[in-house]
Amino acid sequence: MPDAIWIDRAADLPPLAALLAAPDWIGLDTEFLRERTFFPKLCLLQLAAAGNIWCIDTLSGSSLEPLVPALTAAPCRKVIHAARQDLEAFYLTSRRIIAPVFDTQVAAACIGLKPQIGYAELVKVLLNVTLAKGQTRTDWSKRPLSPEQLDYAAEDVMYLEELARRLTERLRALGREHWVAEDCAALEEPDLYEPDPERAWMKLRGLAQLQPEPRSRAKAIAIWRERTARERDLPRSWIVPDAAIFDAAQRNPTSVAALKALREVPSTLNETFARGMLEALRAPPAVALADEEPSQDLRPTPEQKAMIERLNKAVDLKAAELGVSAEVLAPRGEIKALALGKRELPSLAGWRRREIGESLLASLG
Repeated sequence: MPDAIWIDRAADLPPLAALLAAPDWIGLDTEFLRERTFFPKLCLLQLAAAGNIWCIDTLSGSSLEPLVPALTAAPCRKVIHAARQDLEAFYLTSRRIIAPVFDTQVAAACIGLKPQIGYAELVKVLLNVTLAKGQTRTDWSKRPLSPEQLDYAAEDVMYLEELARRLTERLRALGREHWVAEDCAALEEPDLYEPDPERAWMKLRGLAQLQPEPRSRAKAIAIWRERTARERDLPRSWIVPDAAIFDAAQRNPTSVAALKALREVPSTLNETFARGMLEALRAPPAVALADEEPSQDLRPTPEQKAMIERLNKAVDLKAAELGVSAEVLAPRGEIKALALGKRELPSLAGWRRREIGESLLASLG
């Protein structure tokens, strides 16, 4: 393995940027911490190109701005495995989106490997190389990094270019390069990494199963929590967990004591947060009151169950024909939503609409 070049001085970034202007591929990975914060704390940026590997200390205080042109320029593709969190960490540090992206996890799923395959497993499957993964729980904010940490960080980008070449060959043979291009282009939207707090309720699983009034209250608390988490740079669950949102939305407490008495509300709930939750319940924003989708019963009707079963079978058959996981075409949750009347779904857009979406819509009658 080539020795990783450690960079912790601002003066070293412009020469590196010049070197990165020439290659067709740049392998990229990040190491960050997020256990105690809302925003990821970028600790290390690893790059690989033209046989070299660089580990850039993003905690040194140097701006990453000199690297932005190389990391955002076409046609050079930035090869990243499971790119979304890496893209988010870089965006929230630089306010720039790395592009164009080739996500090796996305590409692997499109050739028939399991959808959430890890980097080490993919390296083993395609390159027959076994990686040591002894630093998965390391604290990347500590300095200096050990030789073992640097080796681990370097290996995370060392094989990306070769993986991309192997995957591209398979995709081209299958006629599926456009699948990956569409899915990766979707990762380059800034809204993914800086979403509107007023739509934070969309992350609450099971929200549609509530009746309209408690659903509006849950939305209001979710919006308040998102704003509070951002302002204080704390994880959402540290403000209040999802289960407490649902409990409070259904019970609608009117005092701090009543709120803290709820089973799902932590007894250690901060007093300020408790008052904030109550205020959200008393005066929900207009967006929370706007009922954007009908209630969905906990259990679909017999007719809907039958439709879900038929749609799932159709997806399974098409997935088997294509040699990919059914999840790649249309996850089970989307099939249920489709049967219950929802139409704004990934499986009904882009290449998925052509492969499966049109037939699913035809099945609905």
